[in-house]
Amino acid sequence: MAKQTKTAWFCNNCGTESPKWVGRCPGCGEWNTMVEEKLRPAPSKSATFDPSRRSTPRPISQVETVGETRLHMPSEELNRVLGGGLVAGSLVLIGGEPGIGKSTLVLQNILSIRAKRILYVSGEESTSQLKMRADRIGRLSDNCYIVCDTSLESILEHAEKLEPEIMVVDSIQTIASDAIESSAGSVSQVRECAAQLLRYAKSSGTPVILIGHINKEGSIAGPKVLEHIVDAVLQFEGDRHYMYRILRSIKNRFGSTSELGIYEMVQRGLREVTNPSELLLSQGSEGVLSGTTIGVTLEGVRPFLIETQALVSTAAYGTPQRSVTGFDAKRMNMLLAVLEKRVGFKLAQKDVFLNIAGGLKVNDPALDLSVICAILSSNVDMPVARDICMSGEIGLTGEIRPITRIEQRILEAEKLGFSQIIIPRHNLKGFDTSSLKITITEVSKVEEAFRALFA
Repeated sequence: MAKQTKTAWFCNNCGTESPKWVGRCPGCGEWNTMVEEKLRPAPSKSATFDPSRRSTPRPISQVETVGETRLHMPSEELNRVLGGGLVAGSLVLIGGEPGIGKSTLVLQNILSIRAKRILYVSGEESTSQLKMRADRIGRLSDNCYIVCDTSLESILEHAEKLEPEIMVVDSIQTIASDAIESSAGSVSQVRECAAQLLRYAKSSGTPVILIGHINKEGSIAGPKVLEHIVDAVLQFEGDRHYMYRILRSIKNRFGSTSELGIYEMVQRGLREVTNPSELLLSQGSEGVLSGTTIGVTLEGVRPFLIETQALVSTAAYGTPQRSVTGFDAKRMNMLLAVLEKRVGFKLAQKDVFLNIAGGLKVNDPALDLSVICAILSSNVDMPVARDICMSGEIGLTGEIRPITRIEQRILEAEKLGFSQIIIPRHNLKGFDTSSLKITITEVSKVEEAFRALFA
């Protein structure tokens, strides 16, 4: 009689194992995330124990530190997000929505590296499709080897023969191991393939770049343990209807998670945006219309100026509309309540439309001052001068609260030629402003900011 195959239930979100189906995962608490998969027989203890790999405890003061060997990538934006370059023996995961440009970003970088031998493993596209993409990008390289395979054992065999100095796997959800009977993309397959690729990267010193899909919630598809296995997780964000893309670091064992890179999608691939402020500001004439202000925001540790647009009009129907693009709708409703209760502007029966130019999504609370000034400018139909920018967080009592990294914001505004910046009062402690050419206006209440703008 044949031995019956054992199965178990795994959570798609966190990878928790359960002997039977449950509606709610006991590990992460998500509903309807359990999937059934076949189990492989567990190895014996004698097979897993290796006396040569036994380590002994040592005081941390006696541990020798070894600097990481980094590979400088052709894209400076990618180097910034990685913390200075690709670390040898690291496993990097790049995730993003379909069609956002993940494969294009990786391919145009590796094709620009001439002195390294690179293996590009594709589980989704054929070699002819990759050749067409390389022709569109305008880069070809004899050092980049392409193989279309989805078997993990075959991929590792190709890597042993070729001995690449960089390896790319596109995508991790399409790779399957013969040791596991479940289909590719399942929890156990993604976990096992990622663990095997990590073992290969650490043992050979070859950096491995994984490209991953994301689910409808915006997180990396597959078990959460995938993000724990890899050394760095990079999220490629952006709206496909706009040209800008943001590469954000979610996890990085070799650098900061506060950095981000900005790209622009053009016909020949992705172009680096070294100064995003100049692209995010409209280059219109001096006679600008009302409802437009310039705010100084911060993404990670990178400041840039962004245009805030607002339109306030009388409600044509009984219920006023509130429409927001690129900003938190609940926070805008809070700001409208502050204007109505604390400042005295009657906006309850008016339509309010807010738009952050460029298609970016901004979560920095320091953009509050720019938002309410744009709303007021449209409400009273008085334009704000184009050489004035502002930054400040609004409290529920109408006060303007101090914000972080005010020095970087001021220096960025001065570099772009602005003549005046409005900031919260008492936010310049320990900062020498004597050498600055920009005029700094400090305000503590929303009314003071309005008087500074409209006299």
